[in-house]
Amino acid sequence: MLYRAFLRVVDLLPLPSLRVQRVLAFIAILTQGGIAVTGAVVRVTGSGLGCPTWPQCFPGSFTPVGVSEVPVLHQAVEFGNRLLAFVVVISAAAVVLAVVRARRRQEVLLFAWLMPLGTVVQAVIGGFTVLTGLLWWTVAVHLVVSMGMVWLATLLYAKIGESDTAPESTPTVPAALRALTGLSALALTGVLVAGTMVTGAGPHAGDKSIEEPVPRLGIEIVTLVHAHSQFLIGYLALLIGLGFALYAVGAPQVVKRRLHVLIALVLAQSLIGLVQYFTGVPAVLVAFHVAGAGACTAATAAVWAACRTRGPAAAAPTQNTEGAALGS
Repeated sequence: MLYRAFLRVVDLLPLPSLRVQRVLAFIAILTQGGIAVTGAVVRVTGSGLGCPTWPQCFPGSFTPVGVSEVPVLHQAVEFGNRLLAFVVVISAAAVVLAVVRARRRQEVLLFAWLMPLGTVVQAVIGGFTVLTGLLWWTVAVHLVVSMGMVWLATLLYAKIGESDTAPESTPTVPAALRALTGLSALALTGVLVAGTMVTGAGPHAGDKSIEEPVPRLGIEIVTLVHAHSQFLIGYLALLIGLGFALYAVGAPQVVKRRLHVLIALVLAQSLIGLVQYFTGVPAVLVAFHVAGAGACTAATAAVWAACRTRGPAAAAPTQNTEGAALGS
């Protein structure tokens, strides 16, 4: 009943073209990855407690308050990051409205609804991070979940571009190579988790407090860097092996082209990591490294999505029965 009322309201909106739907999905990818980058800026500028409470910025105020204990810059950086969360919510809501109005198939609707739901989860995690005083593992969870949202947003973009009328998706590569692509995604997960541990033991705690410094991960950072790099080497080796296999079986150009982009991004990300290690982890490179992590995650998801397809979607949206049935 409630969803039917929602559909009646949504039907008052203009019918979005396929291009509009894809643009909105692409914006969702950018915002989900972008807020991870601004979160890194918060951390490296020591602004993590620029707003020391949550959901309010200061007790009794949702906006920054002029207090001597918290520098204005730190308040502005942290509050700006919180404001960006509203942009993420708006972009997530926009893509939901677009695909619901176009009556896309149930699979597309599911991935679209995961955008606002995931954003709410991220907001709760962010609040927990602030309330626990920026404990390193809460920051790590925050980043890993952000990368998961980038993955889901990329799959949403791919699925929006597919046909709603095809009975099911068909493989574009042998099952073994799709499994290898999935294994590379697991290796990427290992890279990300190990990277968050390096951050947890590193110098950028997110808070400039001298009286009560944020506890760091008590493992020697060089050991963690080596573990992070070993995961990266394994990830890259899997991608190179996948590339040779794709050429051997004559995989479609779209799969090979996406893999080329992914390998280039991983190599660039590796270079940033090396420069970070040998230059003492300068703050500016942390933001670039987080952006690179988001780009590698999106590119890996794009390769995974290209391993199966339902065929291209029609240029004009259709009121398909599967999408309409979801609201019945």
